[in-house]
Amino acid sequence: MRKALKLATALNVILLLGAGYSSAFAAELKVVSSFSIIEDFAKNVGGDKISLINLVGPNGDSHVYEPKPSDAAALAGADVVLVNGLGFEGFLPRLVEASGTKATIVELTKGVEPLKAQDEEEGHAEAGGEHHDHGAFDPHAFQSIHNAKIYVQNIVDAFCNADKTNCDTYKKNGADYTKKLDLTEVEVKAGIAAIPESKRLIITSHDAFGYFENAYGLKFLAPEGLSTDSEPSAADVVALIKQVKEDKASAIFVENITNPRLIEQIASETKLNVGGTLFSDALSEPAEGAGTYVDMMHHNISAFKKAILGS
Repeated sequence: MRKALKLATALNVILLLGAGYSSAFAAELKVVSSFSIIEDFAKNVGGDKISLINLVGPNGDSHVYEPKPSDAAALAGADVVLVNGLGFEGFLPRLVEASGTKATIVELTKGVEPLKAQDEEEGHAEAGGEHHDHGAFDPHAFQSIHNAKIYVQNIVDAFCNADKTNCDTYKKNGADYTKKLDLTEVEVKAGIAAIPESKRLIITSHDAFGYFENAYGLKFLAPEGLSTDSEPSAADVVALIKQVKEDKASAIFVENITNPRLIEQIASETKLNVGGTLFSDALSEPAEGAGTYVDMMHHNISAFKKAILGS
């Protein structure tokens, strides 16, 4: 009887230890993010509860990205795939098909009020007449912090749907990060308020800042449209240079994802000094000062103020 009792006790201990072991070493949620800004959002929500693979890395251009075989393998093994949507990742449909993934594909622009492409390409079109059609809407919604918070909530919902065990953690992480975004938006608005309205016209490489313009009151012109997949014609560039001179642009910037040659040409023709590098469609490497979304916003605001105000 005593032996039977000891055996039962031992079995219970083993079962309890086994349960604890499986809980402690539960499989992480396997997540793929399409590009570096979404990767940063996913890290902030998922923390150590997810295993994360990102496709288009720091300083990478999602508009012209060519997928690798390892990308298809990553999608095939994923539980959740986080993408921007609105046609931002042109490579994505064929990659999803090639991978045969069964993962949930989550478009993070769900719930965002999209800006019409023709409205956002207006400055580009006026400068040169023609522009390439990259869809009905501007996909760069993440350039508004209000929209970034929608992305974050969509990630929380996706992670909770796929991993109910850790849902409370995802919700808490999402709420904490949203507070950080709220503070960042206050700082961005204060930075813009310091720039006189007469000095708020800025030239960038491509039309990536329409949502930033709509939210915060700067005005942007660019020689390239919503995508970087084709260069503007010589007539486009000449017309833009004329418009820049007439409208008295205050600053001109290159972007981290584009070749600076065209912007340097426009700067030379308009006698504007290139104000530095803006981070538009991708974060930087950590050492370059814009390795997170919050750092990217801080960097860009500082660059605007320094170029326009000298501070």
